[in-house]
Amino acid sequence: MPAQRSAAPAAFAAADLGATSGRVVLGRVGPGLLELTETARFANTPLRLPSGLHWNLPGLHQGVLDGLAEAGRRADLASIGIDSWAVDYALLDADGALLGLPHHYRDPRTEEIAPRLRDRVGADVLYRTTGLQHLPFNTVFQLAAEPRGPRWDAARRLLLVPDLLTHWLTGAEAAEATNASTTGLRDARTGQWSPAMLAAARVDARLLPPLVDPGTRVGTLLPHVAETTGLPAATPVTAVASHDTASAVLAVPAPGEGTVAYVSCGTWSLAGLELEHPVLTEDSRAANFTNELGVDGTTRYLRNIMGLWLLSESQRAWRARGLPYELGPLLAAAEAAEPFAHVIDPDAPEFLAPGDMPARIAAHCARTGQRVPRHQGALVRTILEALAWAHARTLREAVRLAGWAAPRTVHLVGGGSRNALLCRLTAAATGLPVVAGPAEATALGNILVQARAHGLVGDRDEQRALVAATQRPVRYEPTGDPEAWRRANSLVALED
Repeated sequence: MPAQRSAAPAAFAAADLGATSGRVVLGRVGPGLLELTETARFANTPLRLPSGLHWNLPGLHQGVLDGLAEAGRRADLASIGIDSWAVDYALLDADGALLGLPHHYRDPRTEEIAPRLRDRVGADVLYRTTGLQHLPFNTVFQLAAEPRGPRWDAARRLLLVPDLLTHWLTGAEAAEATNASTTGLRDARTGQWSPAMLAAARVDARLLPPLVDPGTRVGTLLPHVAETTGLPAATPVTAVASHDTASAVLAVPAPGEGTVAYVSCGTWSLAGLELEHPVLTEDSRAANFTNELGVDGTTRYLRNIMGLWLLSESQRAWRARGLPYELGPLLAAAEAAEPFAHVIDPDAPEFLAPGDMPARIAAHCARTGQRVPRHQGALVRTILEALAWAHARTLREAVRLAGWAAPRTVHLVGGGSRNALLCRLTAAATGLPVVAGPAEATALGNILVQARAHGLVGDRDEQRALVAATQRPVRYEPTGDPEAWRRANSLVALED
């Protein structure tokens, strides 16, 4: 924590990397001031190579450098922070050279090893140790699937994606704790790397860097980075809550609310509660809830839901066919479509990989004895109703499993907060008001951690009060009968 509070506004740069695009945002923070200006946006397009589906990390790094250069032209930066998606990693050799492009979490290489490792270690042991929802792409399963050979033998360091990009800026090696908590390699009780999980994945502990908390100053810019960006070499790089959901939850505008119920909605929907301690019970494991680390040692008790990936993949398929794909008209058509005409499970395994999502949804409906959506509006409404119901039942389960009082509101942050139909449907399904926004929650959370480390803001309540005062979320009141949602979704066994 900073020793002294600063009153003068300062500027910070946040590199925020999502599963489909990356951007750099310039944030200005001061008393009553929290504003963002985007300085770069760039595509994040996976590469399908003979070895599988990979991330183009060098391309993303170049996008970050370009955005930092523009941010530096607009302001004197007090700090830089990087956040990204979770679980994926890179291997470096003894000279720091990249040993191949990191695999994409949607690559199918873990499909066979994940259940085998879970059965060998024991699902209950895995959960009691890591507290994580079983997802086949968790880092522990990816590492177990790594071929052992010359590439693995040459590896001297393993870095998660935001830690790798921080390393490329500074030369420093560290593992930020909120992102490390998603790997299945960290012990949820001790907060340290788990020797048992490392052994299960056949990973030498020496590959992993030390863990650091959000707000830690990791280093300053390497000479060639300073030259490339035009920034002073002394510019600090701060470890933020580098798992993008951890940053997004920090920016929920809920000062003093007690039980904070949230949905961080983008490519994925992460729905859950902010708790003080993990929930490691057998009931929690059976319900497939995850316990990930948040800022100040909090627990993000949540479940991953497939999210707006279903919609974006549908738009991509329609665009490839020359069909209308713009979001505005699609949402208008969905608004006019028949409610509950088709009911799907958004987390069905066939929806995970890239591909023809409209065809997969049609096949899902046919397999469950339903009519097939006959037009785009019907399919979009089907997706949004499925997500809204998944949000509702997940939050209801989280409250029950955690033994907490029911929340008064649901905070929906991230890009999905701009989707008014999804927000209204979520309010209707939960029977609770939905406070939508900020859409830029991840970047705001990134900036707030940096600002706190530099003495510009105080604790989480103060940070959230600043978000509430400056970002103007929109409130959606529940309408209709939540029981109608329960009846409709019982068609495909989506009930508790």
